[in-house]
Amino acid sequence: MHIVHTFSNCSSVPYMSWFAARASREGSPRYSFILMHPERPRMIDEMEAYGFKCIWIKYSDRHRKRGILKTLPLMWWHILRLRPDVVHSHLFDDSLPAMIAAWAARVKVRAVTKQWTGVHWLQAPRWVWTDRLINRLATHLIAVTGECKQFMIDMEHADPAKIHLVHHGIDPGAETRVDAGTVDQLRQRFRTEGRFPVIGTVARMIEWKGHRPIVDAAQVVVERHPRALFLFCGMGELEKNVRKYVEEKGLADHILFTGRIPRPDMPSFYSLLDIYLHAAQLEPFGFVYPEAMMNAVPVVSTPTGAARDALEDGKSGILVERNGAAIAKGIERLLQLDRHAIGQAGREAALRLFTFDRMWAGTLKVYHQALGKE
Repeated sequence: MHIVHTFSNCSSVPYMSWFAARASREGSPRYSFILMHPERPRMIDEMEAYGFKCIWIKYSDRHRKRGILKTLPLMWWHILRLRPDVVHSHLFDDSLPAMIAAWAARVKVRAVTKQWTGVHWLQAPRWVWTDRLINRLATHLIAVTGECKQFMIDMEHADPAKIHLVHHGIDPGAETRVDAGTVDQLRQRFRTEGRFPVIGTVARMIEWKGHRPIVDAAQVVVERHPRALFLFCGMGELEKNVRKYVEEKGLADHILFTGRIPRPDMPSFYSLLDIYLHAAQLEPFGFVYPEAMMNAVPVVSTPTGAARDALEDGKSGILVERNGAAIAKGIERLLQLDRHAIGQAGREAALRLFTFDRMWAGTLKVYHQALGKE
């Protein structure tokens, strides 16, 4: 079974490295990769080390229309030459040319992991028609959450018979490996000693991730908990505006911007938290959910993405509406409950739903069913 994976705008993809390692170890499936990136992607060396072929198409999303049009004939030519059993795309910029090219090359199985649902509805409505085109050209659509699946049916008019729910997954061992020295360094760097509750948010600073409602909630929380500390981990185009909003609210002593934290240090970061907080408007999946949950950090979140599938309100987490008052109320509610028990229940839910082993098995099942091997 030969699978061609396409990716855009990513130099390296951790979960794809896990797929490659597993496939190399088990001897199947055979992978090839077509990568759209402005510079030579790191993934080329990673995948070639496992014996898998990589093709690089130079592409920049700064000129999306022109770039996709230039990519399309190259994608078609490479797919025609590789003659795969399956073409599997993963992000919008590669999915549009990949599905058109694979359809034109008469590839039998054309799969798309839809992990950008809602982005065009929220940020670029003029591109919504292309989401619907991708859905029509694909033979199999992989939804990464139940919300994602329903969104495709209701808003993108996808055929429900094409849709398969396969949650994203992570490696529990790697994502819970806490280093005591790193914990001490982070504790000193962020001055968390004596602060309670310590509430963390890990998200790019863009509008739909919900930093402003969190700031509004923080203003309420600190009135009751004057030692409360919010850690904003991440960067993005709205960081300057969010910092200004924090200053305007007089919360500079209670909201700290951590900047980027190296991936291996994230489990140690989660160990600092009393609560993990997420206030996205629409989260296609949200890897931060299983990361926090597997580290037994109790989660307060809007009902979106992986949280919507995994959290049972009041038992394995707290679900709230997306406004400052509701978020603050959710935080206070969690503090009145058994946080340790809720964190452990969240961990159990994440280990049941969001492991890489489940993702691997679910993805292979889609391929096998599509090719008539099951």
